[in-house]
Amino acid sequence: MTHNTYDVAGRTVLVTGGGSGIGRAIARAFADNGANVAVSGRRRDPLAETLADVPDERALVVEADVADDDSAAAMVRAVVDRFGSLDVVVNNAADYVNAPFDELTLERWQQIRSVNIDGFVHVARHALPELEKVGGNLVVVGSVSGIAGDWGQAAYNATKAAIMNFVQSLALDYGGRGVRINAVAPALTITALTQAVEDDPEALAAANNRIALGRPGRPDDIAPAVLWLASDDAAYVTGAWLPVDGGTTASTGQAH
Repeated sequence: MTHNTYDVAGRTVLVTGGGSGIGRAIARAFADNGANVAVSGRRRDPLAETLADVPDERALVVEADVADDDSAAAMVRAVVDRFGSLDVVVNNAADYVNAPFDELTLERWQQIRSVNIDGFVHVARHALPELEKVGGNLVVVGSVSGIAGDWGQAAYNATKAAIMNFVQSLALDYGGRGVRINAVAPALTITALTQAVEDDPEALAAANNRIALGRPGRPDDIAPAVLWLASDDAAYVTGAWLPVDGGTTASTGQAH
């Protein structure tokens, strides 16, 4: 899917977790619109595949683990060293766990927290000074799971709620400095992680029962919303959560 709508040509964009799924779709959408695109993650091959069709002069692969502050700092430096500035950061890297709270080990909690919350803090700490120089913006890939609860996902939901609250608080702190900070909030989106839902007719029917549009999302459904938030068309939007969920959050939760 090609997106040719938004005014991001010549800007430099960093997408964390850019090797697959939503992150890959976002990175390719920015590239389609002429941006310089850097993608980061822990494995080089999937990242290189994301940018395979992007001209070398507009593409950068950075192996980084955002859960490590030094690695996040080096990631931001690599982008600025290559392109001279950093205009947009898409904080997409995330971990996921689906387990009842009484089965959640402390180790697993620390892992998901280190990526989803600490990773966001690490990226923001090092990227925001660069964004402030150019009046750039930070877009977070949050989740409807950061707005309300889900059965068996307390840890995941708590971490998504934390970063979506960061969005609002940091928007206040950085609005006067010329930086906009927003989030998209997808619901069920079919990626490698959630493919099992689509492959199970019963599970898919149950999921679709909660979605106004009657189908789960695709990564290419999420990317245009991120592009819009990063563009000048959204110049007066900051501190916002934008549900990109097919109407999932329009429901009270009752079956139809």
